[in-house]
Amino acid sequence: MPIVNRVADLQPEIQAWRRDIHQHPELLYDVHRTAAFVAERLKEFGCDEIVTGIGKTGVVGVIKGRKPANGGLKVIGLRADMDALPIEEETDLPYASKAPGKMHACGHDGHTAMLLGAARYLAETRNFGGTAVVIFQPAEEGGAGAAAMIKDGLMDRFGIEQVYGMHNGPGIPVGQFAIRTGAIMAATDAIDIKIEGVGGHAARPHKCIDSVLVGAQVIAGLQSIVSRTVDPLESAVISICEFHAGNARNVIPQTAELRGTIRTLTEEVRSLVEQRVREVVSGVAQMTGAKIDLVYERGYPVTVNHPAQTDVATRVAREIGGEGAVAETPPMMGAEDFSYMLEARPGAFIFCGNGNSAGLHHPAYNFNDEAIVYGTSYWIKLVENSLAA
Repeated sequence: MPIVNRVADLQPEIQAWRRDIHQHPELLYDVHRTAAFVAERLKEFGCDEIVTGIGKTGVVGVIKGRKPANGGLKVIGLRADMDALPIEEETDLPYASKAPGKMHACGHDGHTAMLLGAARYLAETRNFGGTAVVIFQPAEEGGAGAAAMIKDGLMDRFGIEQVYGMHNGPGIPVGQFAIRTGAIMAATDAIDIKIEGVGGHAARPHKCIDSVLVGAQVIAGLQSIVSRTVDPLESAVISICEFHAGNARNVIPQTAELRGTIRTLTEEVRSLVEQRVREVVSGVAQMTGAKIDLVYERGYPVTVNHPAQTDVATRVAREIGGEGAVAETPPMMGAEDFSYMLEARPGAFIFCGNGNSAGLHHPAYNFNDEAIVYGTSYWIKLVENSLAA
């Protein structure tokens, strides 16, 4: 295939960009070096417009096709995320992170490099009608950078009509893709619970309100929500991952703190779970006499692929990888802030195989450079097919 062959020629350069970004990971919105690197490459490629500072540190490049639009779709957006994670790298790679406590453990270095490679090719050939908008986003890892870019006018300013995202997938063979129509990744909400009981001597529990016991009752009550409130054919996860109380074996602590995460795949289940969490916390407080404060914070919404755009993405992936290269993935309970973009415009989110690598967010994870040709070619073919003159 001409596109794949040309991208194979570009692969060493794209790989070099990826490894440079990997060595210099940056967190959340503090991606100034990465954003400058991206903007400089887009300038070298000859993009028609380059805008920085969207969503604080996001970068957008505009590439116009050399053919007139065919009267249908005129502007398509392609998004990559740029930020890393607060993880100490454990890979011993020659290009390992030079920033202590920071690491590209989710492959955003690869996402950025592949979209840069596509931008170079598209600016060089311009074999399409209409406009391709390449979007480089900060703060996917918990900072809602997608929402910040949208708030800064991303969609309206550049006239984006459809938007697409891509993520690498450990466990998916290189050269293969995975996608599904509808909910593909979960909504994520956070809960913080502060319990105030009555502390005292461990030998006199009857004179206390034991915050540890209260916390245990809260946890047990929360776990019953999924098993006894949510329809078994629906999906929900409640995980309490922090429980802090006490500092001595013979003292019943006055206070305890719980923190956790909630994942759901529909807005209806999301609202139901929130309601039941509040009821459980209130009920335990009334039953035990403890004071319990709950902070329930809604995070990223459900990532929902639109049917027509999912079909487009599937056809393109098959063109790149072959007829058997696309699998239908089950929904995943991880979250992704590309969900905000899919709320704003029709589009689809796809996974590109990373092979038998360590999992995402693992200190031994590394983006597989062999995936570059497939991911970059997917972006190019998506533009050329969607914006065919």
